[in-house]
Amino acid sequence: MSVLPVDSLETPRFCGVPTFMRLPQATTLEGLDAAIIGLPSDSGAPFRTGARFAPNAVRAMSIMLRPINPYRNINVFERLACADAGDAAVVPGYEIESLERLEAAVHAVVDAGVTPFGIGGDHSVTLAGLRAVAARHGPLALIQFDSHSDTWDKYFAGKRYSAGTPFRRAVEEGIVDPARSIQIGMRGSLFKADDVSQSLDLGYEVVTTDDMFEMGIPALAARIAARTAGAPAYLTFDLDFIDPAFAPAVQTPEAGGPSTREALDLLRRIEGINLVGADVVELCPPYDQPAQTTALVAATVMAELLALRAAMKS
Repeated sequence: MSVLPVDSLETPRFCGVPTFMRLPQATTLEGLDAAIIGLPSDSGAPFRTGARFAPNAVRAMSIMLRPINPYRNINVFERLACADAGDAAVVPGYEIESLERLEAAVHAVVDAGVTPFGIGGDHSVTLAGLRAVAARHGPLALIQFDSHSDTWDKYFAGKRYSAGTPFRRAVEEGIVDPARSIQIGMRGSLFKADDVSQSLDLGYEVVTTDDMFEMGIPALAARIAARTAGAPAYLTFDLDFIDPAFAPAVQTPEAGGPSTREALDLLRRIEGINLVGADVVELCPPYDQPAQTTALVAATVMAELLALRAAMKS
């Protein structure tokens, strides 16, 4: 199976069935280094719904992207054998059952020795990804870009599984090592005074948006590498990390964040991490009209994560 994307100089971008960056659709996982997998569940969303439609929305805008990453000076898909593995199945409206199906789908990718790159989905889908990846690699270093901590104990009616709770559950389940993990981008008003400190209590390092700009992007990139210290790392990127002026179509927008340029600059500066899984989550396509701006941001973030993984290969 060829693992190079369709050449957009030969076949126009508007032709064909959309896959991520026009990669081949996987018929087998054999021989791959990485696979795109859709995680189309928004059953854990406490505010806007619609993230179940994100995987295909991201694929549709990803056709604008090209295989050479000039920031890392590599042709990503000449170095990284990658294909689009389609979407996991879910049980709409049933959070726990959906997480089980998502975990099984990511397990299939990981068990084949392939690095999964998930497109969510609300942020609860990351718990499924973490479970599957940790089953192979052990407790993971978590790199979380997000304007919210998502470490609450429970949400409505005492429910313990939602987009607001996955990173507390991950510590409780022993699949994330908080001493090697870092949360970046927290900002805005709070429900309770301990909304951020609850992450510190769990052992996470927290870098707020204010901390980020005070520290500077190069220093923060170095801090991420130092914190993970070579441990198997899972990177999750909630699009609400970016200011809603640039990425408006998210489940829970939060004003006062970095621009798209600043967010991409940070991702492009990250080096020296052992990336074993990643996802981009919280795009809500129904709110992304008419220009699909947020979907393009999501696709670009994912392309940078693939480039980061490709750069790991000598």
